[in-house]
Amino acid sequence: MGVKKLFFWLTLGFIGGILLFLSWIPQSTEVMAQDYEPGNDTSGISSSPGIDAVIKPPETMGNLTSKIVGNLTSEKIESFGNMEVTVYEQGIALVKEKREIELQKGVNQVEYADIASGIDPTSVIIEDPENKDTVLLEQNYEYDLLNSSSLLEKSLGKEINVTDRNGETYTGILLSHAGNSVVLETEAKKVLVLEDFSKIELADSSGLSIKPALIWQIYSPVSGTRKLMISYLTSGIRWEAAYVLMSNAENTEADLRGWVNIDNKAGMTYENTTLKLVSGQINRVSRAVTPRAEEKAVVGEAVSQTPFVEEPLFEYHLYTLENPATLENNQAKQISLLSADSVPVEKKLIYDSTLSEKVLVYLTLKNSKENGLGVPLPKGVVRIYNVDSSGGLQFLGEDRIKHTPEAGEIRVTVGSAFDLTAKRNETDYQRISDNVERVTYQIELNNSKSEAQTVTIVEHLFGEWNVLESSDSYEKIDALQTIRQKAPRALA
Repeated sequence: MGVKKLFFWLTLGFIGGILLFLSWIPQSTEVMAQDYEPGNDTSGISSSPGIDAVIKPPETMGNLTSKIVGNLTSEKIESFGNMEVTVYEQGIALVKEKREIELQKGVNQVEYADIASGIDPTSVIIEDPENKDTVLLEQNYEYDLLNSSSLLEKSLGKEINVTDRNGETYTGILLSHAGNSVVLETEAKKVLVLEDFSKIELADSSGLSIKPALIWQIYSPVSGTRKLMISYLTSGIRWEAAYVLMSNAENTEADLRGWVNIDNKAGMTYENTTLKLVSGQINRVSRAVTPRAEEKAVVGEAVSQTPFVEEPLFEYHLYTLENPATLENNQAKQISLLSADSVPVEKKLIYDSTLSEKVLVYLTLKNSKENGLGVPLPKGVVRIYNVDSSGGLQFLGEDRIKHTPEAGEIRVTVGSAFDLTAKRNETDYQRISDNVERVTYQIELNNSKSEAQTVTIVEHLFGEWNVLESSDSYEKIDALQTIRQKAPRALA
């Protein structure tokens, strides 16, 4: 029996020695990177829109070369200028810029900071002009920004210190918070509700950001410094046109000034950027609002006399500012769009009972090169001024115009004529049959001014109609419903 026991222990020791030896052998953590396969291999991961490349993903996260996870390289991307911002009338903008970054061969983790808080992360496009095989593998949008509410939310279930107005400090586990109150559970398992406190001490602010950022995993086939082209859409930037029409005393000529009003509430300042504006109705898909930091709007004002260069873009019009501009965050900026002097205008007095009970005053002008204009004019508000007897400008009224193409007519409603009155009465009605009626109307106009006034009468007729008798000749304005006095009378 003693020999058998000795043999048993010798065998057990031999096996244990082998296992111990194997545990000392270093295990290889070096894993070959997956082969990059550009082209049509759909088994890989496709790049983001705008990058025509496909890359096979690593088998596991352990295969990534990372400082943070394994050997994954971590870089913060830096801007080196060359920014362009295209603003649309619908309150969005396309931001394009070049940013310089040092990439290692393999998968890199990159922080893309200094971005608009209104960014649409799904619209991001990354292009590497020097190497088309650079691919964005993954993107995370970090918008959980540092504020009192987010700090308390991150501290739920953790121990905090709360000091009340009397200077007494309470320590406990944060159970909940709402407004200016917190609920704590003390070490003695008592629940305290504190509604009036002067200070709260938290452990840390980990997991929260001061500014929004995008965290990328970018595959690079080679190492070196790259200049990435980055594009994204952001909300919070809006532009609209505004016009000032300064008419002379006779209302025969006017000076026209056009302005671009740009309101930047995107959460970012764009320094020395190429500014472009798109005029036209683009189609957009309804979507949920992206969470963003609260902002306090502070409106500033800046003026430049540099004109824009206009060109067609698809079915829209693109206006490019010739010199770079800076769009400060929470700032409204005005930039000169156009300037034309001594543009011929015509004053018209029109009575249209469907629009008003009064005679309306209009100023019309032709958007033509002969008049010093002749460029597509974006929609916007036109404010009309006139000179008084002392030569000073006085505000007369304002109207909103639609997009006006070259050679189109601009007609703005100034207001209603004070010294002209109008009345439209139904003087006779006959029912001829179930489908036929005969109606007589009388329109009475009165002029209180010393000089004669010429008024045009416009009528809207509905259904199938025929004018049987009229005191004045008329003409059709459109195919069916609208007629206009052909030779307006001057009212003495």
